[in-house]
Amino acid sequence: MQGTVETKVTNGIAEIEFFHPQSNSLPGEVLHSLAAAIEDAGRNTAVKVIILKSKGEKAFCAGASFDELIQIKDIQTGRKFFSGFAMVINAMRLAPKFVIARVQGKAVGGGVGLACAADYTIAHESAAVKLSELAVGIGPFVVGPAVERKVGTAAFTQLTVNATEWQSAQWALQKGMYASVHATVEDMETEIQNLSSRLASSNPEAMQKLKQIFWQGTDHWNTLLSERAEMSGTLVLSEFTRNAIEKFKAKAK
Repeated sequence: MQGTVETKVTNGIAEIEFFHPQSNSLPGEVLHSLAAAIEDAGRNTAVKVIILKSKGEKAFCAGASFDELIQIKDIQTGRKFFSGFAMVINAMRLAPKFVIARVQGKAVGGGVGLACAADYTIAHESAAVKLSELAVGIGPFVVGPAVERKVGTAAFTQLTVNATEWQSAQWALQKGMYASVHATVEDMETEIQNLSSRLASSNPEAMQKLKQIFWQGTDHWNTLLSERAEMSGTLVLSEFTRNAIEKFKAKAK
């Protein structure tokens, strides 16, 4: 696996860090490892709060791996790949601890989904967002419920329809995707550490009950996100989508 997922637990705080050399994109193996790491941290009684972060100083997450998307040849493989995003979102939703996302740079597609599936997201001012799926012939089907739940239908529609335009970190702050935006990485880190330290000394039972309240009305997401993964897995096989992905890959070279 080119990418990595690493977990470090210190003083009740689990830091889960993912990495991929292509702007922290998310191939299937990284998605499965990330979901497993979140589930493990959720079960670990020594962990009181979870920080989700990516490695490096630039992009937070470039979303789905185009290299892997172009290799999908049948609907079963497509469904399995997009189910990886469903697994991560559901792991974040079901973890009995608060998940804080650290977004240090741009987030695309699935990266926006991660930022929205976190209970509390803290970002740098460079953390612009874009749901680019429609531009390659798919749609943000799997991450859509998490994004819409966080920012509302109007903002979700804006991101989805205007699939080639970046929205600034300030826009994401105004829509509720980010809880705060910082001018320096140092300030961002300070807030994350201060908040996570306070939460690590808070009542874990109270936090668990609050988490259940935050996510009320999402009990059907296991089924919903599976159905959405099948939608994406089917569309990725179309000639339109395959041609669009090849064009995006060519531009990136």
